[in-house]
Amino acid sequence: MAEKLVKPYGDTLNDGRVQLSFTLPVALDDAAKEGARQLAMMMGLAEPAVVHAEDMGQDFSFFIVYGQCKHQVDLSSIKVSRPEFETLDKEGVNRLIAEKMRRKMVVIGACIETDAHTVGIDAIMNMKGYNGHKGLESYHEMRAINLGAQVDSEDLVKRALEEKADVILVSQIVTQKNIHLDNLTRLADLLEAEGLRDRVILIVGGPRISHELAKELGYDAGFGTRTYAEDVASFAVHEWIKRNST
Repeated sequence: MAEKLVKPYGDTLNDGRVQLSFTLPVALDDAAKEGARQLAMMMGLAEPAVVHAEDMGQDFSFFIVYGQCKHQVDLSSIKVSRPEFETLDKEGVNRLIAEKMRRKMVVIGACIETDAHTVGIDAIMNMKGYNGHKGLESYHEMRAINLGAQVDSEDLVKRALEEKADVILVSQIVTQKNIHLDNLTRLADLLEAEGLRDRVILIVGGPRISHELAKELGYDAGFGTRTYAEDVASFAVHEWIKRNST
């Protein structure tokens, strides 16, 4: 395969121009501005310039730096891990569930532990969905149960047992200090301890979630941004069929 080398584009093709923003825990003055410029240089940007600086109060300052990236990447050498499945529309998912499962698929979703941001799980599960893509509650061959935010992992596992869930969906938006890794690991461990892990399809989504990371944490699939209900539903039904065809 031929190389496909690319660099950031700013004013002209392959000029490497990038814009970088960051906060420093210092009051805004000339020394802070120069420090921001030198930090950008240490990061590998050529000809960095501080194009915006703002005092944030309480000895914090915000900077926007413009500079030139020296590096390029060969896209032809990159392989991205992603779940392999055919994406169906809502009618196709419903038809396949009715044909293969001959009952409703039970799906439980939640934002676990301290995560209070329901935007992700609501986009996938709620009736109205997101961006014109209806959520799982609108799939008549699914029983979609959205537990909402800040759900303890123990409570999610207990509810999954009670409902005889086929699928557990987890959303993790809050990722400060990598807390999402601890939360997701804990849930997977609890499911394993309860003997449920092999009985449910375990899916996680969020802005810092990749399929590769999800698999490393013991999940069946991971979905990032620009994921819709039909993507999750299609994976779930194909995975159920694969597990139950042998």
